Amino acid sequence: MYRRFLLVLAAAAVISLVLTGCGKKGDSPAENIITEEAETEEEAETEEVAETEEAVQDDIPMVGLVTYTGGVEDGSFNQSAWEGLSRLAGSIDCETRFLESRAAGDFQKNMHSLIDEGCDLCWGIGYSCADALLKEAEEHPDNSFAIVDYSYPETPENMTGVMFRAQEGAFLAGYIACSVTETGNIGFVGGEHNEIIDQFQYGYQAGAAYAAKIKNKTVEVRTVYAETFSDTEKGRTLAAGLYGDGCDIVFHAAGQTGLGVIDAAKDADKYVIGVDKDQSYLAPDNVLTSVLKNVNAAVFTVSKEYLSGDDIGGKTISLGLAEDAAGISEEHWLYSDEIYEEVLKLGEDIAEGRIVPPDTEAAYNSFLEEPAGL
Repeated sequence: MYRRFLLVLAAAAVISLVLTGCGKKGDSPAENIITEEAETEEEAETEEVAETEEAVQDDIPMVGLVTYTGGVEDGSFNQSAWEGLSRLAGSIDCETRFLESRAAGDFQKNMHSLIDEGCDLCWGIGYSCADALLKEAEEHPDNSFAIVDYSYPETPENMTGVMFRAQEGAFLAGYIACSVTETGNIGFVGGEHNEIIDQFQYGYQAGAAYAAKIKNKTVEVRTVYAETFSDTEKGRTLAAGLYGDGCDIVFHAAGQTGLGVIDAAKDADKYVIGVDKDQSYLAPDNVLTSVLKNVNAAVFTVSKEYLSGDDIGGKTISLGLAEDAAGISEEHWLYSDEIYEEVLKLGEDIAEGRIVPPDTEAAYNSFLEEPAGL
């Protein structure tokens, strides 16, 4: 399979062999015969050049991805990943494509389909792809694989893991929510219970607690889970319940389910916090901020390194605020410049290790006992 993207010079070498001048046709039959033979050789060499160029085109590398449930237009994680590959295709000569998984059972067959089509680097988007991706990596050692949001205990040599410290951006969002709330009640809607969503939940709760301590406020965080990333209507229903119970800000980490949370915010005329990419375009009057995972940047960077011939396998990459791969959206027209400046300072403290947001329940409880920076 394709391992290094090379500039093929065979076509140029062939062209250099073509006769550059044949002279004027003579009047004698002998002269005409010589000229016709030269033209025949030139035609043959031109055909050879065309065949060489066609072979070069056939060797264009392919990078593909398999989404988790929710589809490539989920306005969140999957969409951000595809934007990264689309950017790749615009900057380097390669083919890109995606296959959508509507259910967990689709992961394996979709990944297998990418390989059958000649995909050189195959991305699995989300931890749910982990088992399917590992199986394909073991069965196809000449292919390369990468996964977002999962770290294998032992990473195969043809596999790359990409992890985000999502708790860092969520911490900033919790700080903003506590600073802005008027009811003292804020909410969280998770897609499914797992280690990745724990990062969002406990980082958010810790940021709210940190702000409450500084600002001498009382805040309660109410959490609910949809147990799905692909049910928009369930997200709307759960969020409506939180808004009805007094929450004036709800943060979602729920993929396509979270689009329903945003709809509920518009219905209730309340604030919502987006996830993975800036979701303010979905509801400019309601999206207070968004917790960013720059999946697009990670997919673009790792894929480009692969196509450049770098050895990306056998390791997991951890990305956060220090790497500009996590954070919050710059737009803050729904809250004050003063709060935004406070958040920027917090971001610096996190990036430099002075504050370490928790990513688990145990770490959260420890943080409450001795919050860093206070």
